[in-house]
Amino acid sequence: MDLFSRSWAALRTAVAELPDEDFARPSGCTGWLVRDLVCHLVIDAQDVLITLATPADTEPTRDAVTYWDIVEAPTGDDPLDALIVRLAAAYEEPGLLKFHLDDVGSAAGRAAGLADPAARVGTRGQVLTAGDYLSAYVLEWTLHHLDLIAHLPDAAEPPAEGLARSRELLERITGAAFPPSFSDKDALLVGTGRRAPSEAEKAELGGTAAELPFVLG
Repeated sequence: MDLFSRSWAALRTAVAELPDEDFARPSGCTGWLVRDLVCHLVIDAQDVLITLATPADTEPTRDAVTYWDIVEAPTGDDPLDALIVRLAAAYEEPGLLKFHLDDVGSAAGRAAGLADPAARVGTRGQVLTAGDYLSAYVLEWTLHHLDLIAHLPDAAEPPAEGLARSRELLERITGAAFPPSFSDKDALLVGTGRRAPSEAEKAELGGTAAELPFVLG
């Protein structure tokens, strides 16, 4: 849960420090500008608040690893994706979007800090402990932090421990072990299709290269 807080705080700080002009730059999410990604983070923060306020009294059905499914690559036709783009544009001023993320995001961070790790919560029709739910979100925050800075070389990177934990989760979710020569960042970028592997990397990946990308949902 501490890693959730550190990863989330680092991502929110990275957004807060962006110059306004960077909100119109592309992000690492295909088809989304930085402002669209930040709007998505607002919705993510709302989801965290909703989930932590949705107690469950049945046995957990998922954990931090099985929370994630491997899904088909997005086609761009998802109505929610289109809605996020329209919502982001409606903010007009980056400062308003920064304020909303700080407001809702800070509340989500406080709620996570107050949560009982053993408490059971419901989300997406599944039951998890709060600890497992928040641990799963380390991967969400880390991947989106990488998306945020994909075309912003001066922006701060995700915490090293978040990168390491996210790589571990990705390997456990997919059953694929990335070569030791891959940095945690490269394993995440290549593994999730955010960057194409080089020919040398393909050779190191062996049979795993044919399975890429692993799209998580």
